Amino acid sequence: MMAANRPTSERNARIYAVVDLIPYGRVATYGQVAALAGMSGQARQAGYALHDLPTGSNTPWHRVINAKGEVSPRSEGDWDDYQRHLLETEGVVFGPKGRLDLGLYRWEPAVDGLVERG
Repeated sequence: MMAANRPTSERNARIYAVVDLIPYGRVATYGQVAALAGMSGQARQAGYALHDLPTGSNTPWHRVINAKGEVSPRSEGDWDDYQRHLLETEGVVFGPKGRLDLGLYRWEPAVDGLVERG
């Protein structure tokens, strides 16, 4: 999931700032992260940013899931299994179809003043 160290764009920095706020044991969807970063309707941009996360970052990328309440499959490696493992170690429980209850685990922040928009 971690990319080589390269300069972080302003867009990515806004997404990382939102993801850094997701509490332990809670999740946010890609769309939710994008909206909170001032990019409503651009869920894929959140995914791209997390894919480009710098090596060694402490940003909790694993707390971002898809709108179905699932860990999105990756085209490379076993990152999706690892992501699920990380969430389970935080107490997140997945149902038999690999979905978690968004009503129970979704982070619901107060939006006002959360992320500086520019």
